[in-house]
Amino acid sequence: MTDSGHKHTRAARLAKYLMGGPPLLFLLLLFAVPSVIMVLASFRYPGEFGGLAPLTAADPNTLQGVTLETYQFFFSDLIYIKVFIKSFFMALATTLICLIMAYPLALLIALSPKKNRNLMVLMVILPFASNFLIRVYAWMIILGPQSVLSQLVNNFLHLFGNAPVHLLFSPFAVLIAMVYVHLPFMVLPLYSNLEKHDPSLLDAAQDLGANGWQRFWRVTFPLSLPGIFSGSALVFIPVLGMFAIPDILGGTGDMLIGNLIKEQFIGTRDWPFGSTLSIMLTIAVLLIAWLAAKLGGHRGHYA
Repeated sequence: MTDSGHKHTRAARLAKYLMGGPPLLFLLLLFAVPSVIMVLASFRYPGEFGGLAPLTAADPNTLQGVTLETYQFFFSDLIYIKVFIKSFFMALATTLICLIMAYPLALLIALSPKKNRNLMVLMVILPFASNFLIRVYAWMIILGPQSVLSQLVNNFLHLFGNAPVHLLFSPFAVLIAMVYVHLPFMVLPLYSNLEKHDPSLLDAAQDLGANGWQRFWRVTFPLSLPGIFSGSALVFIPVLGMFAIPDILGGTGDMLIGNLIKEQFIGTRDWPFGSTLSIMLTIAVLLIAWLAAKLGGHRGHYA
């Protein structure tokens, strides 16, 4: 190989390191290393005043503080499994509602004239310009007992002889805030997918006698499945570990897995059990992300 060939190879290798190095370093420092620390902490005993108990005892030949009790406790007490299941269904309900609301909006944006699309996308992401907590606390005013919405709902229920309900500090409040916060994460992947569809496919389906409903279900919807899977993953995964919204808008019975993990680290200071819960959540999230990527890639390949 000539000197120019060696230089080209070194330049290509250097470019590869420069391109792939920062993301790899980011994943190592902010995901791999914390995950390893979390795994190691899950096999420890909690300290007397919180944190982690020391590994070595007075006898240097004795190793203490290493145990499987946190995992045994997790799988032996059904309450933690129930919290996981409850969190799963909350995330699933949020994802489905976001999909139902986001799909028509994303399709509308994709079918709008190009000069209007950027403005419509801006309107979708505009809530991100304000602080997350401010947006969540705003729902306390909207759903409060003296709010217009609460009075309208309770007046309607009163007409049918039903007792008034409290919208705030309820699963309904948690669900509606979850949908509000995560709806843009469903709209954007769907819009990105829908705008790339070839209009000639719909024209061909129409020429073959398909009506508007058939063109949607047989052409548009199958082609949009990768966007649906991507958006669903972007909504489902954050909701599964969310703790701020249930803390602010939920009641005493609305604890999700994110709240439970936060309570173990900050409240009871049981770091080993908190790490165990975090590992279980991480495994669930990775499985869901892998499934969404596999389904999205499979559908995209055949689309």
